[in-house]
Amino acid sequence: MTTLAAFRPRAPQPVAPPPSRAVRLEGAAKQVLESSRGRLTLTAGVFAIAFAVVGMRLVDLATSKPAMEAREFELPRANDSAGYAADRADIVDRSGALVATSVPTASLYADPRDILDPHEAATKLATILPEIKSADLAARLSVEGRSFVWIRRNLTPRQQYEINRLGIPGFYFQREDKRIYPHGSLMAHAVGFADVDGKGLGGVEQAVESKIKGGREPIQLSIDIRLQHIVRQELQTAIGEFNAIGGSSLIMDARTGEILSMVSLPDFDPNAPGAAPADNRFNRNTLGVYEMGSTFKTFTIAMALDAGTATMRSSFDAREPIRISRFAINDDHAQKRWLTVPEVYKHSSNIGAAKIALEVGAEGQKSFMRKMGMLDPVQLELPELGKPRYPRDWRPINVITIAFGHGLSVTPIHLASGVATVVNGGVLHPPTLLKRKEGEPAPGRQVLKASTSDGMRRLMRLVVEEGTGKKADAAGYWIGGKTGTAEKVSRGGYKKSARLSSFIAAFPIYDPRYVVIVMVDEPKGTKKSFGFATGGWVAAPVVRRIVQRMGPLVGLPPTEETPEIRRLLMVDSQPQTKEEKRVAAR
Repeated sequence: MTTLAAFRPRAPQPVAPPPSRAVRLEGAAKQVLESSRGRLTLTAGVFAIAFAVVGMRLVDLATSKPAMEAREFELPRANDSAGYAADRADIVDRSGALVATSVPTASLYADPRDILDPHEAATKLATILPEIKSADLAARLSVEGRSFVWIRRNLTPRQQYEINRLGIPGFYFQREDKRIYPHGSLMAHAVGFADVDGKGLGGVEQAVESKIKGGREPIQLSIDIRLQHIVRQELQTAIGEFNAIGGSSLIMDARTGEILSMVSLPDFDPNAPGAAPADNRFNRNTLGVYEMGSTFKTFTIAMALDAGTATMRSSFDAREPIRISRFAINDDHAQKRWLTVPEVYKHSSNIGAAKIALEVGAEGQKSFMRKMGMLDPVQLELPELGKPRYPRDWRPINVITIAFGHGLSVTPIHLASGVATVVNGGVLHPPTLLKRKEGEPAPGRQVLKASTSDGMRRLMRLVVEEGTGKKADAAGYWIGGKTGTAEKVSRGGYKKSARLSSFIAAFPIYDPRYVVIVMVDEPKGTKKSFGFATGGWVAAPVVRRIVQRMGPLVGLPPTEETPEIRRLLMVDSQPQTKEEKRVAAR
């Protein structure tokens, strides 16, 4: 039987001490722990030393290189342009269309001291930039003591990304600006271009460098990009049609001197100026100096009318060639009779123009050409400006040849500026590639009588209606102008097979707003032109097409003839009677 005593708690029993073996284990653990602590301390010391070395190297790199060699940077996001300030101001056309701007890019450089294996690094990099020769790059990266090597300027975002993915130590990026020309070659000669370091090397980019460099306000050109498209297309068509070697064309505002279009072909892409032949960077409009042929008869007639040595009714004997030594001056469209001043201009008579000029004389002719700006370089916002060539001793033979456009060489911009003066009332406005401020009068000075200008407008219209410029006529646009065909100078003489064919025009001629010049270099006759390659066949039709296309864009639609227009353009070409000649001679 179980009793209650069986459920009584027992007195606690004494615990026997652990055997001596347990004490020995505690001693071993303690020894291991002490050993681990020593190793950890050593390891921590090694890491501390390593971090100190790396830190010292970073400090050395940060303090030993200039600020421009920052190791890497973050390009501005596309929607964060407000915080980005380009090194060069934008360039825009007269309506604000962007024609030159700067964008942020990455440029790649290397610090050879940080590159472990130059040959391996160069080989890998060449897979991203195949134009780089890996052997050459490896050699440059292996030069002892070198700390900076340019690899490639202005990378694309994709190239930068791919190079980053390579993970090669020693390659770094630097932020720079790249100049971009959105319209390519369209305005190449006017705008110019900048080099990889952001320095203007041509055109407006170089001429107004002080305003563009570090500028914030856009530089606004006088050029209208719409007209630039028209002119370039029509000029290119003519060059192809007549198998010419090149050409030039420009449009000028006759009332302000602003250049609305300026094209020189062949041209180049300012985004890659080195890709085109050097000759393509030659600006025929401002740097090319040429004998302008019969277009210069415009100045000969204006000179005589302004000096009073001739009137519209004066007549000159053009029956026989002018003989000087072994040379003879003939007319291409010989009338072999006495010609009035309008007839001399209409038929483009060399003989008549020479005799008109001789009435003025050498000093008078030279003085006239000087005040018209024909003897000095044009003052224009471009570095590419040609200097006129004229005789040192201005003799009668020079008077004769200059009268019909030989012996005095100028640029097309000289010709356009001079003709603008002739038709706008006689005011010489300095030409400009920068848009003039609205409402401000254009600078200028009166160099011709208003009556002289009035008479010349009538004569220029006569050339298009009845003379050598008929192919320039465009119904309703009232074009007036003058043809020119000049043989090119070659080794002290003239090359008969190489011509400059041109046409200079103004419209609407009864109240001129615009001057247009087209010049085609060395055109060849075609079946369509019956073998002719003169200014009337080659350049005049180009002017007509340009005017027809630009008229509506500039707010000048075709206009029907009115009695007032006809009155403004009427020419009194009746020759003087003997009695009138006798009175005039007094």
